[in-house]
Amino acid sequence: MTTSKSMPHTARKRMVIKLGGSTLEGLNEAFFDNFKRLQESGVELIITHGGGPAINRELAARGIQSHTLNGIRVTNETAMKVVQSTLIGQVNPALVHELTHAGIAALGLNGFDGQLMVADFLDQAIYGYVGAIKTINTSLLEMLMSGGIVPVIACVGANEAGQALNINGDTVASEIALAIGADSLLLVTDVSGIRIQDEYQSIATPALIDQWTEQGHIYGGMIPKVQGAIDGLRAGIPSVQIVGETLIGTTIIASSKLHSP
Repeated sequence: MTTSKSMPHTARKRMVIKLGGSTLEGLNEAFFDNFKRLQESGVELIITHGGGPAINRELAARGIQSHTLNGIRVTNETAMKVVQSTLIGQVNPALVHELTHAGIAALGLNGFDGQLMVADFLDQAIYGYVGAIKTINTSLLEMLMSGGIVPVIACVGANEAGQALNINGDTVASEIALAIGADSLLLVTDVSGIRIQDEYQSIATPALIDQWTEQGHIYGGMIPKVQGAIDGLRAGIPSVQIVGETLIGTTIIASSKLHSP
């Protein structure tokens, strides 16, 4: 097994696309058309996804309490079983079906498959059954991508004892992107990027984002999205984009790159 360090790869561009739970439930033809266009241009693609709304519905139906802390869903043993069955049994196959129906070769995966994501407890006393990724089986992902198959990864990891662990969706996306040496990470949301005074921004830097946040232009649900993008950039992903279903939006880059030739 290979670790989650960046791997050398061919000259083909690589992109990880992270679909949030709310976005997942509203994908339309434009998303699949743009996805296919990227594929046809030679980009190797991986999708990672969560499923918050679907998990919330299942938990509520069973009367199971759940809350988030520091952006992470605190997950007890009972809730973990719901997370596992919902993501792996419902959300992942539904997404794979949609991709296949759109003519995109896709294969659903989670941390148990080929030891794709071996994890350990992030902090069991605080978060319960939430995982931190230790290793990623990049060989499995390389094999699928080289065969023209899109891996579709649910955010469930497994520890060495086979215990399922819930892993934050943005964390999975960043770790996968770093592990395969992706050129970019796309965080797909229900808006087409960062909008300042009714105008979408094509490029942003961490400094500009800080400024816009202080001025109140970035607020609410966009704050964790931009923070996740900045975290991915600082971790070593060359560019992170916040995009809508057209897969076009705001590219967040280090400020030094603005002046590069």
